[in-house]
Amino acid sequence: MRIWIDADACPRVIKEIVFRASERLNLRVLLVANKSLTKHDSGLVESIVVADGFDVADDYIAEHATAEDLVVTADIPLAARIVAKGCVALDPRGELYTEENVGERLSMRDLMVELRAEGAIHGGPAQFNLVDRQRFASSLDRVLTRFIRGKSRIA
Repeated sequence: MRIWIDADACPRVIKEIVFRASERLNLRVLLVANKSLTKHDSGLVESIVVADGFDVADDYIAEHATAEDLVVTADIPLAARIVAKGCVALDPRGELYTEENVGERLSMRDLMVELRAEGAIHGGPAQFNLVDRQRFASSLDRVLTRFIRGKSRIA
């Protein structure tokens, strides 16, 4: 099992939570971004820099992640691709994307993009906060516990 992080916009505190879990459970973490990332002390953490461009990091993750992997991303279209592939996707705010909810999330995201483009609404998601961090840590723990107990599929 590997943990992929869509690293371009992932909050640093979420990466740190994943790094601690990685060390505790001896799991590889792959950070994918289109810019250079901070070096890490752990041999379990690898940074992958992809070419600059729209969805290049997402395409890389979707192509390389397997059904045994967990992908951490706030990008709902990427989460939809990951779930369709049989992988597990977890939002940095702690929401587990599933076959049951990812279609609805994608539709809502598309609606919000449209409403913003028309000027009907402004702004984006709320500021990332302590509750989000705690929710993510709990969700990550649940997903990893299921994997370790079953030594198989993590969702």
